Amino acid sequence: MELLDAHLVPVVDGVAFGLLLFVVAAGLSLAFGTAGVLNLSHGTLYAIGAYTGAELSDGTWGGLALGLAAGTAAACVAGAGLSAATAPLARRGHLAQALLTFGLALIGGDLLIQLFGADELPVHVPQALDSSVNLLGHRYPAYRLCFIVMAVLLAAFGTWVLTRTRMGAAVRAAADDPQMLAATGHSPRAVHTGVLAAAGALAGAAGVLGAPIIGPGPGTSETVLMLSLVVVVLGGLRSLWATFFAAVAVGEVQTLGVSVAPELAPYLLFAAMAAVLVLRSRFAEPAGSGAGHGSETSGPDPVARLRGRLAGRLRRRPGGTAEAPGAAGAPGTVSTPGEPSGVGPGPVSAGPLPGGYDVPAWFSRLPGRAAWWQAAPLLALLVVLIALPALLDAYSISLAGSALALGLLAVSVTILTGYAGLPTLGQTAPFAVGAYATANLADAGWTVGPVQIVLSALAAAVFAAVVGPAVIRARGTTVLMITLAVGELTGAVVNQLKSVTGGADGLVGFPATRALWGREEMLEESELYTYALVVAAVAVAVTLLVLRSPAGKLLTGTRGAEARMRASGHPVGRYLLVAHICAGALAGVGGSLMVTVQQYLSPADVGFEIAAFALLAVVIGGTTSVIGALLGAGLIVATRDWVAGSWPGHGPLLLGVLFVATVYVLPRGLAGLRSGGPGGGESGPPSGTKGAPGTPGAPRVSGGPRVSHDSDGSDSSGAEVQPPSVPAPTRAGKASP
Repeated sequence: MELLDAHLVPVVDGVAFGLLLFVVAAGLSLAFGTAGVLNLSHGTLYAIGAYTGAELSDGTWGGLALGLAAGTAAACVAGAGLSAATAPLARRGHLAQALLTFGLALIGGDLLIQLFGADELPVHVPQALDSSVNLLGHRYPAYRLCFIVMAVLLAAFGTWVLTRTRMGAAVRAAADDPQMLAATGHSPRAVHTGVLAAAGALAGAAGVLGAPIIGPGPGTSETVLMLSLVVVVLGGLRSLWATFFAAVAVGEVQTLGVSVAPELAPYLLFAAMAAVLVLRSRFAEPAGSGAGHGSETSGPDPVARLRGRLAGRLRRRPGGTAEAPGAAGAPGTVSTPGEPSGVGPGPVSAGPLPGGYDVPAWFSRLPGRAAWWQAAPLLALLVVLIALPALLDAYSISLAGSALALGLLAVSVTILTGYAGLPTLGQTAPFAVGAYATANLADAGWTVGPVQIVLSALAAAVFAAVVGPAVIRARGTTVLMITLAVGELTGAVVNQLKSVTGGADGLVGFPATRALWGREEMLEESELYTYALVVAAVAVAVTLLVLRSPAGKLLTGTRGAEARMRASGHPVGRYLLVAHICAGALAGVGGSLMVTVQQYLSPADVGFEIAAFALLAVVIGGTTSVIGALLGAGLIVATRDWVAGSWPGHGPLLLGVLFVATVYVLPRGLAGLRSGGPGGGESGPPSGTKGAPGTPGAPRVSGGPRVSHDSDGSDSSGAEVQPPSVPAPTRAGKASP
């Protein structure tokens, strides 16, 4: 009894806080579960209501009613506008929606600050509610008790509307069978708009009524959004009452948990979110794994067929000599009369030149016109990066170094999102591991750059190996949510583990890095940039070699033909885990570079916003373009730190405009522009050059998607890719055909 008495107020506070989250999360669940929109600007809708209600509140019932009406209406209109903004993205999946709505959140947050100021606004409630009542011997605010009653009534009313009215039936039909809904004379588009408008109204009403609990101010929208996402994940999308109880549980963790176990409370929410998502993905079949051997009737498995072609090149002939790619009577080969094709004394000739001279075999293996055409953007980018120190001032050079670090993070996101099919919002977690590893190594006296790079990459790879099994089985939006939870958990660790990370203050004052053993510390911006460029160039080169190798083709196959890969016996999970570990190591290298260039480290450098920037960089460049990801990172850093410098205070607005413009104007990224834009022709060498299927200039394979290749040999169409891979060996030890 004494324990209950001591914690009674935090318990009731947790109920009030949780019910506030319920009202917000109900709108988010409605938008996602019914309209299919992953709305990362939902916290901004709450902020619209909160700012409006606070501005109109004057301590009277009339002011409260006016603020409630105005805030709800404003957020409702914003929700309807969101419906119009997301309608063109209906066929592009949740990733485009997430980026668009995050950009709108940045724009909306900046506009709210310009209108209402950067300080938290005071909220004046009616005098009758601005008092306390006796609750089991404790004084408790009357307003919060009133809010609890209103939230319970709202849950009951919402459940009745969705389950007992024709409007609710139309909403449920729009989610389950829009074609049937249209056949009954209802417009799915109108229902879609109404659902998002209602979701906005719920968020706005919650903002007005919840302003005395979570006041309007900087950071309010982000806090509300994250907590609402946790509630939606825990409660699911099928029942308002499940969302209700999940919200109460989250509220209790945020209030009672802080008072009972303050050291554990920061981790509980996102740990629970990740655990629920992982368990759901464990009980569900992986995407694409349901197709059996007999599901494909159009012909042989192209994965096995193309992989068999690679195996044929490596197969040895009876005489013990490796069979050349053009051997065995292949068209265009030259053989000596009287000897077996492909076998003869001396080097194989690539063909005669005029005058009777033979071309050595090594000459035919030199890069041709197609290869140089593909490498041209990479070479041009490298030339520009080398020339930057002679063209820019010291500050701009330091920004270029930061862009290279962010670029490596973006390339690691490209590996997961574009090649492995695992869209991620948590790649800042291994990025943070690499960054803090480098800072602590430098502080311990390990200042040699290569040592820092290797150890940071190793630490990030170990971290990725630990969390990888929780990520690789899920697909689609579930991956986004799991990686988001991993990133937020890492952020909580960063803030709590002050002995290693410095907490919210970050780390500064550690020794500078030395490029090599016996060299002086690098203090000049040009030296730091040159070091970052060399490391980034080596990392990108290794990444490109791996992605263009048979191992890279296998990885792409897990994204484009996972069912066939599983049916032919490939360990898809193992491929994805290796990709996750390698991407984590690359992100760790990026984090190490960031610390070396900046010479300081704070939690903001490894937070959710950086994860969103990395994902945006990938979309700007094209989801499978390594070079495009680097260019996208450079554009983001230039917008955030250089362009925004001429318009102080409006960096979020400019970045939000960049998000929105990218989603609409560059649906296939910069790589899509190079290949002719949407519906454009394939990129690559000039017309007339043809190659094998799946290579630049190759004719389209019947039955497969049209694929265009960017400068680093990746596809930029956004379609699923069916790459060449190697068939699983049979029991006799021979490759299956």
